[in-house]
Amino acid sequence: MKPVGLENPRTGETPYAVVQLRAENLDQTMYNLVGFQTKLTWPEQKRVFRTIPGLEQAEFVRLGSIHRNTFICAPALLDGTLQVKKRPGLFLAGQLSGVEGYVESAAMGLLAGINAARLSRGLEPLIPPEVTAHGALIRHLTMSDPNHFQPSNVNFGLFPPLGRKIRKRERGAHRARLALEALREWQQKLETGS
Repeated sequence: MKPVGLENPRTGETPYAVVQLRAENLDQTMYNLVGFQTKLTWPEQKRVFRTIPGLEQAEFVRLGSIHRNTFICAPALLDGTLQVKKRPGLFLAGQLSGVEGYVESAAMGLLAGINAARLSRGLEPLIPPEVTAHGALIRHLTMSDPNHFQPSNVNFGLFPPLGRKIRKRERGAHRARLALEALREWQQKLETGS
């Protein structure tokens, strides 16, 4: 709902929030409010959504609810290569592996695919460096407390500590340099088959 780059062409003002509508049918007579999973009751949803300019007279065909993600307890069941600990050769990926988000789910699919291909060629599966986004997610999946595990999007809190004080505005660039350097080394391992 962030209104980045969206200004009112008449006034030049940037709104506080923007609601995205996505067509639900081919005739474009029904629209979905994107990203509005909610615990609000249906009457309360209608009341609140009608306060949005343009939706005062909207007919609500289907109302929202919180969706439930299905995932395993990764720290108890997965190793760092995304193989099931008790069943080597069986890889899990995507949301089921315990990550949150489309990009994160795709990333776990990529890693599981790389490692399944390596295993099929008689090569050792590889774990990406922890200083990379992929490695930080794997670290979260395998090092979290199994008794309190919850899926997560990638965020800097999942990365290992920097080990020294760095100015806040310089931390992102520093992490990027660390990640790129580590990825080059990891890529060499992938390419050489070692």
